Amino acid sequence: MAVKRCEWVNDDPLYIDYHDQEWGVPVYDDHLLFEYLILEGAQAGLSWYTILKKREHYRKAFDGFNPEIIALYDEDKIQSLLSNKGIVRNQLKIRSVVTNAQNYLKVVEEFGSFSDYIWSFVDGKPIQNRFESIEEVPTSTPISDALSKDLKKRGFKFIGTTICYAFMQAVGMVNDHVIDCACYKLTPLP
Repeated sequence: MAVKRCEWVNDDPLYIDYHDQEWGVPVYDDHLLFEYLILEGAQAGLSWYTILKKREHYRKAFDGFNPEIIALYDEDKIQSLLSNKGIVRNQLKIRSVVTNAQNYLKVVEEFGSFSDYIWSFVDGKPIQNRFESIEEVPTSTPISDALSKDLKKRGFKFIGTTICYAFMQAVGMVNDHVIDCACYKLTPLP
């Protein structure tokens, strides 16, 4: 019998593994939260599947998503990234990674961790949604609006409310697995 998954997953083992093992699982690790924030921004206008297939290239190109290193990137490094065929070669997106790394470091300094800052928008615990179909799942919410607004105020780029909601889904701030998905019950209920 086939495992029931959310409709958006295709039959690529990479995508299935992402859905089953990562998407919607609460992430409290600063480094991984930064990676997801950057990858969600890279996805703007594209499919997540496209970015997922390029994730290893991104990790290599962006020094393992180390914000301390990325924050110091100079013009030569940016130009080399613009010629890297393994990533999305959009100048605004690439430059935003440097800006976001710099602002990430400021948030960590202010809040003690990026995790504490991010998770404060949902009182530190996942929101347990109970959607029956993918059509019910929103693309943004008042919480993603507030997160986007605050990140923008802090100078972050490529973090509109839709990107923020996708980020919240990916890092488990919300559980948007539909209720008949096998992964739905894997997320702890409140």
